[in-house]
Amino acid sequence: MFWLLFLLIACAAAVVSSARLCSAAVAAAREPEGAGAGRRLSLYEVAFLSGGPQRVGDLALVAMDRQRRLLLAHTGWVTVVDPEGRNELERSVIAAIGPRGQSPVPPVRAALAAAAPVRALADRLVAAGLAVPAAARTNVAAAVRQVWAATGLVLLMGVAALLIVPPDSGRGQAAAWFALPLLLTLGCLAIAHAEVHPYTRWASPAGQRLLGRIEAPRPRPARRVGGQSGDGDGDGDGRGDGDGRGGGEHAMLVALALHGASALPDPELRSAFKAHWGH
Repeated sequence: MFWLLFLLIACAAAVVSSARLCSAAVAAAREPEGAGAGRRLSLYEVAFLSGGPQRVGDLALVAMDRQRRLLLAHTGWVTVVDPEGRNELERSVIAAIGPRGQSPVPPVRAALAAAAPVRALADRLVAAGLAVPAAARTNVAAAVRQVWAATGLVLLMGVAALLIVPPDSGRGQAAAWFALPLLLTLGCLAIAHAEVHPYTRWASPAGQRLLGRIEAPRPRPARRVGGQSGDGDGDGDGRGDGDGRGGGEHAMLVALALHGASALPDPELRSAFKAHWGH
């Protein structure tokens, strides 16, 4: 009956890790009462809740490119056209590109993800109950890894137990007992995949509800003439100017904020980031 010791270890690992995952998931789902009620998200808030700080930087780069204030080349370089930023985020973009006015996209994108305006945006969304705090995301991811480790331990203990159980002593019964902690861990992982996937999601349940109300308009195919956009200008947040111009630009920016680089209709923009964004 020495295999019972292995069973106790497997059960303890399964119960402890599953309990931690449940606790972390509940903490991540906790939100202030009335969070998001009557709230309308800006494009940058949509970008953060959909894809985190990197998506905010992506949106800033593309928005400034469409306003002809940056040039995103299909070679993966970004060049400053207008060195005067209109807000803190745009000034962070220009500072990340550097004094030479030109830089590869990857270091600019990395610098923007850690820029002070992006951190301030994240703090505001967390305070409003729309974004999951960084600590909660970390706890959920760590808890998921612990459950995976417990699953491996259960399998290891089960194999070890079957090796020491004589064939005429009921290996089937021992295997059945080890199936219980295995079902517990696999069940928790399946629920986590459905309820808290991806495990480091940015939006809280309230934020997810707001995102679910956004319908991304279908962007018109963009044409670039001489490195410039063939569509009308948009204002500072990528919205149209009210008379029909810039509607395609706004549709593209909404799609980018929600879905990332793969939603860009401009083939040159996709080429500019395809090698670096990993979408």
